[in-house]
Amino acid sequence: MLIQIGHVEAIFRYPVKSMAGERLEHAYLGWYGLDGDRRLAFRRVDDRSGMPWLTASKLPDLLLFAPQRHDDRAQGDLPTHIRTPDGEVMPVFGEELAREIERRHGAPVQIMQLRHGIFDETPISVIATDTVQEIGRLAGRGLDVRQFRPNVVVRLLRSSPFQEDEWVGGELHSAEETPRPPSPSRCATIAAGC
Repeated sequence: MLIQIGHVEAIFRYPVKSMAGERLEHAYLGWYGLDGDRRLAFRRVDDRSGMPWLTASKLPDLLLFAPQRHDDRAQGDLPTHIRTPDGEVMPVFGEELAREIERRHGAPVQIMQLRHGIFDETPISVIATDTVQEIGRLAGRGLDVRQFRPNVVVRLLRSSPFQEDEWVGGELHSAEETPRPPSPSRCATIAAGC
C-alpha cells in the first residue's frame, strides 16, 4: 500500500564530486542515481587508499567550483567546463583545470569519469525540509539545504523532522515511473513541484 508522504520541492545534481551542484526541474533516476550525478571526480594521484577521491573535506575550495555546460552537442549530462572561484572558465578535461586544482590542493590530481558515479554511501540522497529546519534550530543557525548535498528535497505533508528514519528499509516512489529503454531496470522520472 502506497502512502503519500509529500511533494518533491527540489532536485539537485552534482556532476563533479564535491563541486557545486545544479538545481534541476526534472531528472531521470535509475539504479545508479540521477543521470549525470557525481560521474566525474578528481583522484589524488599519489593516494593508494581505497578512497583516493579529492573531496571538500580535503579541499573545501572545491565547493566553489561550478560545473557548466557550454556545448549542447556534448554527450550525456556531463559538464563541458568548470568556473573557478576566481571566475575563470576552463574545460573539464583540460590540463589548466587539473593544474588549478593541484595548486590549491598541493599535490597531483587527475580527473576521472566514472560510468556509475562516485558516492559515499548510496546513489541517491533524500532529505525533508522539516529535517533541515530542525537541524538548523538545534544548531542555532539558519542552514541552506544544499549543505547536505541532497539529490531530492521533499516537503512533507505531515510536518515531522527526521521522518526519513521511518523510510529506512522501505521504497520511495515518485508519482511518475517510466522505464527507459533498453534497460530492464526499474527507473523513474522525477520532477520538482509535483
